[in-house]
Amino acid sequence: MSEIRKSDIELLAPAGDWDCMRAAVANGADAVFFGVEKFNARARANNFHTDELPDIMSFLHRYGVKGFLTFNILVFEEELEDAKSLIEACIDAGVDAVIVQDLGLVRMIRELSPDFPIHGSTQMTITSPEAVEFTKPFDIERVVLGRENNLKQIRQIGEQAKLPMEVFVHGALCVSYSGQCLTSEMWGGRSANRGECAQACRLPYDLMVDGEHKPMGDVAYLLSPKDLAAIELVPELIEAGVTSFKIEGRLKSPEYVANVVSKYRKAIDRYFDGENPKPTKEELRELEQSFSRGFTHGFLKGTNNKQLVEGTYPKSRGVYLGRVKQVLRDGVLCELEAPLKRGDGICFDAGDPTKKEEGGRVYDLRRKGVKLEGEAQGGLVEIVPGRSDVDLSRVHVGDRIWKTNDPHLDKRMRQSFETDKPYRVFPVNVKVIGAAGQPLKSVWTDVTANHTVVVESELPLAPAEKRPMTVELFREQFGRLGGTIYKLDGLEVHLGGDLIVPMRELNQMRRRAVELLQEWRERPRAYIKRSVDVYGDTPVQPAAPATPVGGQARARLTALCRSLDQVQAACAMNVELIYADFEFIKQFPAAVEAARAAGKRIALATPRIHMPGETGYFKNILNLKPDAVLVRNTGAVYWFMRYFAEHPSEARPELIGDFSLNVANHKTAALFLDAGLSRVTPSYDLNIQQMVDLLRRTDTSRLEIVIHQHLPMFHTEHCVYCTFLSPGTDYTNCGRPCEEHRASLKDRVGFSHPVRVDEGCRNTVYNAIDQSGAEYLANFMELGVPSYRVEFLEESPEKVQEVLGLYERALRGQISGTQVWKTLKSTNQLGVTRGQLVK
Repeated sequence: MSEIRKSDIELLAPAGDWDCMRAAVANGADAVFFGVEKFNARARANNFHTDELPDIMSFLHRYGVKGFLTFNILVFEEELEDAKSLIEACIDAGVDAVIVQDLGLVRMIRELSPDFPIHGSTQMTITSPEAVEFTKPFDIERVVLGRENNLKQIRQIGEQAKLPMEVFVHGALCVSYSGQCLTSEMWGGRSANRGECAQACRLPYDLMVDGEHKPMGDVAYLLSPKDLAAIELVPELIEAGVTSFKIEGRLKSPEYVANVVSKYRKAIDRYFDGENPKPTKEELRELEQSFSRGFTHGFLKGTNNKQLVEGTYPKSRGVYLGRVKQVLRDGVLCELEAPLKRGDGICFDAGDPTKKEEGGRVYDLRRKGVKLEGEAQGGLVEIVPGRSDVDLSRVHVGDRIWKTNDPHLDKRMRQSFETDKPYRVFPVNVKVIGAAGQPLKSVWTDVTANHTVVVESELPLAPAEKRPMTVELFREQFGRLGGTIYKLDGLEVHLGGDLIVPMRELNQMRRRAVELLQEWRERPRAYIKRSVDVYGDTPVQPAAPATPVGGQARARLTALCRSLDQVQAACAMNVELIYADFEFIKQFPAAVEAARAAGKRIALATPRIHMPGETGYFKNILNLKPDAVLVRNTGAVYWFMRYFAEHPSEARPELIGDFSLNVANHKTAALFLDAGLSRVTPSYDLNIQQMVDLLRRTDTSRLEIVIHQHLPMFHTEHCVYCTFLSPGTDYTNCGRPCEEHRASLKDRVGFSHPVRVDEGCRNTVYNAIDQSGAEYLANFMELGVPSYRVEFLEESPEKVQEVLGLYERALRGQISGTQVWKTLKSTNQLGVTRGQLVK
């Protein structure tokens, strides 16, 4: 492995507004990621405006910092023109890269520009070398790996895929795989894939096991992870091949950005300077102070479900101070475990975050009744809050005390970027050349930017009668660079004799040189930009309607089953294809056998997530010789395509792309169909209007719509079974309670949402209520969609046959779609977005 240099490593900071951007630059970020008013995954951040892009990029480039625009959401069909306009604005402004989730948008960017840099967002769910390989035909410059990848896997992906890797190292963790969470939209109409996450994972849930409530004490936040802090793993991450260290936090304060960026800057610099890179206790405390739900290494050191989720509180706490030992007349007694001073914010934690918590500012600190001056470092201390801040009658012995705010730290962080001085200064070398009667020539080189400008005096040099110009004079005059981003480093003077020009000439030359050098730094990067019709690649002829012909509908019904009983029940019905999506692959052969015996076509489903070293699963599927494979991630798409390219004589099953590929516009659909899939399933993020918009621009003959299902909401590496039903920490020592029990999560409304496990021990939380898009069947058939899938979860064989029977009659036109969903008492909804129905 070649030697890693400090210049190879990028510290990437978040910016939700100008103050955050200044804080990032002032504290050592190499690059900043930010969003504008639309198309980004932090719709609630202040964000910037598209018109500001030129100013943002010139500010960042002045300091040698890169700027990446976040475009990390799905793009709906009717938004493609607006998306094109934003990308064109990015190209014109010289944005250094755009961070993208939607593969259709990637396709469109490449139509617009062959050289504009694209980064694959963590929302692309890239977790394996194969998924990285899938992106390579689109010249994606860098990928942001899923937060679930551990250090060993990161190294493996880097060595195999040989593409720069960006990894989250600090901030809030999503419990669900990014790009695979539908909960927020299902329950709140706010899609995580559209930047509007409502954080359903931070809500309290009751754990139901085999239908019975399991008492959990004060553990109620079963899906709320602690925050990621990988500062202690900086050396391991560098050595695993991570090139970009990404800090989460576009909704956080500028003080948070300044604090976290400065700490990681120090850790990276110490590593390359040969010093101990480990943070001090004080540095860790300051990181906790800015924002922390408690710190974890996430999945970087491997899966440890016990350390990932504690479950007692869902919001930032800050620094733990200790427990209340005694409630006094005007305060509390505490054995301090962290420093505390007057003016700090505190809160008392009685173990139930759903209730109002007491808290306020520290007014006084005493030791045995004697007032303390300055900071209390430890020992038994009496904490006196402001008189009207805390109702001490609501504070109890044993309550935990948290330091929620440190005004001194905030002030120090603000001072780092609220300054008139430049945030960074760069060395310049100056060479001075001149002869009598000629202008004085100065050659200025910005060493860091590797750029040189030449500035000459307006007046010619004259022989000096008294005090000729010396090296010291030039060093003084050209070194007056205070208030600029430059400092004089090297100086060479080559004059032919004792010469002089007026001082004002030297000042003008210096100012002009600084101006020219800074203009060069701030210039926008140049990219190729082409003219593109975003709808120029849509089908000219709409697909023929899939209407009943001669008593038989050309429209097909397919069924996805999650148990062998359901497969056997579906085999007795008029379905074109049966999908087996089982928790354990050992059950697949029986499903294939049952379908073959009934003369039915059978498809086997891949897992939604593909990790390094898991391709054996795909080979096992092929060994069973199914008629089709339901492909659920880009790693699987790549693996199957490469396998059949290498084994052209082998029988090839039909490859069908599932909803998890996030097809939200015609370009994404075309990309996967061109890659070799025979049909694709539109994303669950589409409401009825967005679905119709997609269908009007797509070859509908190659689409399959899921018309009935329990929505799979969270899809997560965090295992509820292991965490709460086992003394173990991961699949190697949990005892597999998932094989003996059925868990579900009961929400505040009273619905119990089933938690199911897949072959990789990942959990999916399914919505308790099934939903039906039956009311729109006629619209979809009119638009030429030939294939409709009904998905089952825990239904009995009898229920499977009842549901399939109703949909078959609806497809034949014997009953209306409205009758179907009313009979089933399902939620009348397509996908997950509530709202616009067909007019």
